[in-house]
Amino acid sequence: MEIRATVGKEKLAALFDAGTFAETGAFVKRADGDMVGVVCGYGAIGGKLVYAFAQDSDRKKGAFDALQAEKIAALYGMAMKNGAPVVGLFDSAGAVVCDGASAMSAYGKLLRVVSDASGVIPQIAVISGVCAGMAATVAAMFDLTVTVKDRSQLFVNAPFVVGKEIGSADAIAKNGLASIEVENDGEVAQTVAKLIDLLPANNAEGVIAEDPTDDINRRLASIQEGGKETVGRIADCNAFVQIGESYAPEMITGLCKLGGVTCGVVANNAAEKNGVITVAGARKAAKLIAFCDSFSIPVVTLVDSVGVEISESAENAPLAAELGKLAMAYASADTAKITVVLGKAYGASFTLMGSKALGADMVYALPESEISVMDPASAVAFLWNDRITEQTTRADLEEEWKQTQASAEAAAASGSIDDVIDPAELRQRICSAVYMLLMKNGGVPSRKHCNLPL
Repeated sequence: MEIRATVGKEKLAALFDAGTFAETGAFVKRADGDMVGVVCGYGAIGGKLVYAFAQDSDRKKGAFDALQAEKIAALYGMAMKNGAPVVGLFDSAGAVVCDGASAMSAYGKLLRVVSDASGVIPQIAVISGVCAGMAATVAAMFDLTVTVKDRSQLFVNAPFVVGKEIGSADAIAKNGLASIEVENDGEVAQTVAKLIDLLPANNAEGVIAEDPTDDINRRLASIQEGGKETVGRIADCNAFVQIGESYAPEMITGLCKLGGVTCGVVANNAAEKNGVITVAGARKAAKLIAFCDSFSIPVVTLVDSVGVEISESAENAPLAAELGKLAMAYASADTAKITVVLGKAYGASFTLMGSKALGADMVYALPESEISVMDPASAVAFLWNDRITEQTTRADLEEEWKQTQASAEAAAASGSIDDVIDPAELRQRICSAVYMLLMKNGGVPSRKHCNLPL
């Protein structure tokens, strides 16, 4: 019996390296004789084993039922046994309503297998059409989500019920549900391939150092741009995959390779709100740190922030809880953690953004960085206001504060940072620290006993 090509099969074939896709459960049918609304299989992406499923709009509009849950669960079983990532392509009109309780139980089974795989194998969701109801909850549980501009829809409650702007590709990019938004279907396979190349196959694989494609000693001509541009200059071949670009732009997160080693990057974006740590920004950073720690991916933090958000809405969020989550993400992460203060690090921003006190392995600062308990203007007004005279202006005192109390050298003298480094050597020093910490996640080597002196 020949199974005709469908939209789901075509999408999966386009995802994998040419000629490598092999379908599983191809002949599974419902009791009414209809084919199950999902296509499952495995193949290679960039030469790496990957499992994938695609809800098929050609089969009952991808309607979800117990058999679809069984097929996907079986796929996950193979992926877990073989320690390989899963890519899910979501495009379904919802559950088969007439299936009643079994359809609801089917969603529960899918939620369970996705939860069991979380932190064990990478999971990438592609919203290639409509992802509604409980399917939206399933997709939100994946590690990374790729959406297609003007095509993707993701919502729990239908837009006509709660508002027209709910669930559109633009809306889910802005609320943080979309990790990466692509322009069209043609870019989906390229984006998934980039992510698969960057990620380990599973949580037991550990950090893998590939031969670098860029000179690890490449000196940087300039890092004055800050934000995404600075991250790009540091990364191998200037290749940085930004995650959640449209959500909390004051905090930059993403993945890149440094000296051939995949690293997660968390960076304040001083061009947006002076890099303040907002409720959304803290949540965004904590999520990436937790994800990287699950797969032993080193975390590089670039600090340039004037502090935390000051507003009534932030306090009611509550801000304290989100800052607590950020602190806990850094403190509990066992993966390698490297921090560099590029510009300002005032008050809580210095502490929260991967400080040594929160467990960073190496902390550096650039010579012109400012590390202070508060901004110089406030510090002078609070502590040195009585020193202002006709000969000594407020500006003079603020400059003195920067040079004596807020300097990188002062922070190094207290042991809060490890070294003050040349900006041109930023990439070199980060790569060196990454290499030095490669074996960190192996834990302390075991021994039989100490070696007694003669």
